[in-house]
Amino acid sequence: MSPSQTRTAPTTVLAVDYRQPTADDGARLWEIASDSKVLDVNSSYSYVLWCHDFATTSIVAEVDGRPVGFVTGYRRQTDPSTLMVWQVAVDDDYRGHGIAGTMLHRLFDRGQRSGVVAMHTTISPDNTASQRLFESVAQRRGLRFERRDLFGEGQFPDSHEPEDLYILEPDLIEP
Repeated sequence: MSPSQTRTAPTTVLAVDYRQPTADDGARLWEIASDSKVLDVNSSYSYVLWCHDFATTSIVAEVDGRPVGFVTGYRRQTDPSTLMVWQVAVDDDYRGHGIAGTMLHRLFDRGQRSGVVAMHTTISPDNTASQRLFESVAQRRGLRFERRDLFGEGQFPDSHEPEDLYILEPDLIEP
């Protein structure tokens, strides 16, 4: 299923636990990313390392003790008040239950306790499902939602689509 396809509303309520990832989750996150058929899949090592080094800025959703979704992110070195979301994925069997949105909200809440006030991500122009997801998070949190050009096709050595920067942040208050 592509992320732009519509899924019907779930008929059951899942018991989902949300937590920081550990290095032991890396292999499963790699599987979820690979199975998505949408995400750029990195080496399995990168997911293990990410879960180890960026656990505090990432989140895992699990059902019955098994990860079914994740968000990976990091704080920007040039602006630690911004959480940069790298990947969001939910196992196909668990899509349509609001897991992706809940992970983003919980990750943002966790970040706010340590000074995060904004969330950025990149999304390709054809990924309307992700665009809608982040727009809904911005609306629910009362944040400004803005798109900017970031990486053009010519910057990638393969057939990668452009990546636009999406910004979720409070409106600036003028003095």
